Amino acid sequence: MNEDALNLEVRKFLKTVGIASQRELEHAVLKAVEAGILEGSETLAVAMTLEAPALGIRHTIEGSIALE
Repeated sequence: MNEDALNLEVRKFLKTVGIASQRELEHAVLKAVEAGILEGSETLAVAMTLEAPALGIRHTIEGSIALE
């Protein structure tokens, strides 16, 4: 195994996850505010789960996003 290659591949994957997740969250929040579901001043509970079945891992990170 090439540890440098592994590190690069993991970083590329996480960058893709970060960009896609940010877009999804921003789109969902804007849509919810426009629909009157959110006021735009809430703090939202969020969670992200990483799964790698071949490795037997499932790791969830929980947090919050303040809209103001």
